[in-house]
Amino acid sequence: MSRRAAELAISEGRVRINGRTAMLGDRGESSDRITLDGEELPRKEEKRYYMLNKPRGYVCSLHDEQGRKSVRDLLPASAGRVYPVGRLDLMSEGLLLLTNDGEFANRVMHPSSRILKTYRTRVEGDGLEARVARLREPFELDGVSVRAVRVRILKKTDREAVLDITIGEGRNREIRRMCEEAGLHVARLTRIAEGELRLGDLPSGRYRTLSAEEIASVMGEST
Repeated sequence: MSRRAAELAISEGRVRINGRTAMLGDRGESSDRITLDGEELPRKEEKRYYMLNKPRGYVCSLHDEQGRKSVRDLLPASAGRVYPVGRLDLMSEGLLLLTNDGEFANRVMHPSSRILKTYRTRVEGDGLEARVARLREPFELDGVSVRAVRVRILKKTDREAVLDITIGEGRNREIRRMCEEAGLHVARLTRIAEGELRLGDLPSGRYRTLSAEEIASVMGEST
C-alpha cells in the first residue's frame, strides 16, 4: 500500500491500532496489532544488530553441511533470524556483525563505504624485517591489485611478530594470503575493528547489541 493510500484509509477510519481508531500522524510499534478493515496487517520485523566475538572453530554459515559449529549457535533464540555480515574463516576469530537489516549489511560490506577493517595478526618466519616490509607493498589477489592501508608492528622478536593490519576491502582470506605471499605463517588472526566499531574487551564467544550511535556511525548518520 502506498503512503497516500494508507493516509486515505486512516482518514476514513478503516485503520485501528490495538483496537483504537488510528489518527493521521500516529506511529505504530513493532509490537502493536494493526488492522485494516478488520484484517490484521503483518507486523514489521524489528531490526536487530549484534556484535559477536567469534571463536576459532566456528563457521559463519547458518547451516553447515559438515555439521561444524555455527556462529548462530552462540546467540539465543530470542536474537531472532539474523545473518552474518561478511565472513571470518574457520580458524579466524574476533569481531563479527550479525543483523536482519540488509541495508546495514550492504553498507558494511560494499567497497564504496570505505569502512576499514583491522586485524591483529601473530605471524612467524625468518627474516621478519623484510617480510613485514613486504606486507606494505601491493599484492595481486584474484587478478586485482590490493595493498594494506596500514601495517603497525606491536611486538617483534627474531622469528615472531604481532601486527595490526588494516585493509579497505575484505577479499576472501585476504590477510592470510598476503602473509603467505610475504613468506609469513599466520599463527593467529583476530578482527578487532570495522570502521568505528571496536571489539574491545568483549569475551570470546559472547555477543552484545550495537548502540544507536554505533549503528548511526556505520550508516553515516548523526545522532
